[in-house]
Amino acid sequence: MFKCDYKTLSLTFNDFHDVADKNMPEYGQYCLLELKDGRFTGGSWYPKDYHKKIAKGKFIRGTADAVEVTDVLRWHLLDGYDLTCKLEDPDMGNINLESKKEGRPSKKFSGFKSTRDGDCPEEDQYCLIILLNGRVASGRWNKFREKNEGTFIYAPALGQYTSEKVWAWTPLSSDYFFEIEQERKNERIREEELNKNPSLDENKFKYGKDIFAYYEKALEKLRKKYPWASMAQMMKNTPWDIVPLHGQYVFGQKSKTYDGYDMVTECKKGNSTEEFIKFLCEYAEDTVKRSNPEEKFKFGHDIEVYLEKAYGKVKKDYHWFDKKMLKKARSYAIKQIDGDWEFVEKYKGDSKEYICECESAERFIENVEYEYQNIALSENPVVSEYKVSFKSIEIHGWYLEHYIFYKLKSGDYKVDVQAGDRVTGGSRTFFITPDCFKAKTYEEFLDNYLSIVPGSSFGLGKKELLPNKDLKSFLGY
Repeated sequence: MFKCDYKTLSLTFNDFHDVADKNMPEYGQYCLLELKDGRFTGGSWYPKDYHKKIAKGKFIRGTADAVEVTDVLRWHLLDGYDLTCKLEDPDMGNINLESKKEGRPSKKFSGFKSTRDGDCPEEDQYCLIILLNGRVASGRWNKFREKNEGTFIYAPALGQYTSEKVWAWTPLSSDYFFEIEQERKNERIREEELNKNPSLDENKFKYGKDIFAYYEKALEKLRKKYPWASMAQMMKNTPWDIVPLHGQYVFGQKSKTYDGYDMVTECKKGNSTEEFIKFLCEYAEDTVKRSNPEEKFKFGHDIEVYLEKAYGKVKKDYHWFDKKMLKKARSYAIKQIDGDWEFVEKYKGDSKEYICECESAERFIENVEYEYQNIALSENPVVSEYKVSFKSIEIHGWYLEHYIFYKLKSGDYKVDVQAGDRVTGGSRTFFITPDCFKAKTYEEFLDNYLSIVPGSSFGLGKKELLPNKDLKSFLGY
C-alpha cells in the first residue's frame, strides 16, 4: 500500500491537446476529457477510420456509453503514467502529470476517497481513479447488490476495475447516466416517504388488507367449474398482494429491479373488489385447468408405474438401453405439496426437489422418456462419423455450421446439427430410429429420416442429401 495520504493528495494534468488541432490520441488510448460545456469525463478513443489519425469518432466509456468527439474541447492521456514512486512518499501533496507549460490549460483534481474506508461513489458516478499498480484511469461506479462494494466500468462488455484493484477515487463531472440514476434515487426516497402511511380505499378493499380473503373468494368461483381447484394451484403463478404504491394501497405484484430495488406492478383490473376477484379467476384458470388430478395421475400414485412405461417406450428403439444405466437419471416421486399431489424430481447431487409442471400423465412420461433417451445415447460410444459438406445455408436467420452423422457402437446412428449467427447459436442431436432403416432403398430411407429431421428446419433436405454417395455408403446403402 502507498505511504502518502490520499485525502490530501491532488493530481494536476498539464498536457491537454485541443481537438481543434486534429492531433488525436492513438486508437484505443484512454484519456481524460474536457468537454465544451466545461465538464470533465474520460474515455477510450475510437476514430471513425482507425487507419487514419482524424478528429472524427467517439470516446468509449462502456456499453452504450460514449462521448462524441464533437462534444470534446480537449483531451489528456491517462495511459502511460506510473505514479508508484511518488505515491511512496509520505509527504507527497500534489503530483504534476507532465510539466506545467506556459499558456497551456491545466486541471487539478483532489478530494480522493477510498472504498477500503467504506467510502464508495454514488451509483453510476463517473470517477478518476488511481490503481494499486500506480496507474491512472477512470470508470463508472457499478455497485454490487446489497453490498457496499462494486466495480468501475471503463469499457464495453463489462471491462472493469474491481474495487480491490483501486487505491483511491474522486468524482468527475455529472453526466446523463448519473443524473438519471440520481432522479431514480430521489424518486425512491419520495416513494418511501409517501408509503409510510398509505391510505386504504374501503370500497376497493371490502375484505380488508389480507390478500387471501380475495383468493378464497376467487377459489369458490373456480370450484364451480373445476371442483379440484386449490389455493396451491392458484398460487403457482406469480402471486398478487395488497401493497402500498404512491401513498395508497393497491392490488399489485412485488419484484426486484435489476439492481436490487423493490418494484410494484399494479393490477390494472383491480379498481373494485369484484373486478379484482374476477381477474384472479381469469389469472389462475389455465393453471387450475391443467391440474386435473384425474388426468395427471390416471395411473395412480405409484411413481414406478410411470417410470416403467417411460422405460418400455425408450427400450423399444434404444435396444441397448438397460436399467443399470438409470443410475445417472434423476430421481422421481409423487408427493403432496401444499395439499396437492405433484410429480417431483431431484437431480443427482442436489438435495432440493422440484415440481414437474405436467398437466397429464402422458406429458410426464414424455419428459422422463426424453431424459432416458439422452442417457441411452451417452452410454453408446461413437465409432465413426461422416461430416456432410454444404455451402452457406440460412435457417430462419441462423446459418448452418455443421451436420454430422455418427455411427454408434451398437450399429445404430445419430445425427448432430448445429447452427447460429455471430451472437448466439444452438445444436440438436437426433437418434435415427431403427424403423428408418427398414427402408429398402436410400431414397426411401431419406423419406423416413426427414420426417424426424426436416430440411425446412435443419437446413438439408432430400435435394441435398440424395446425391451424396458417400453418405449413402456410410449409412449402409
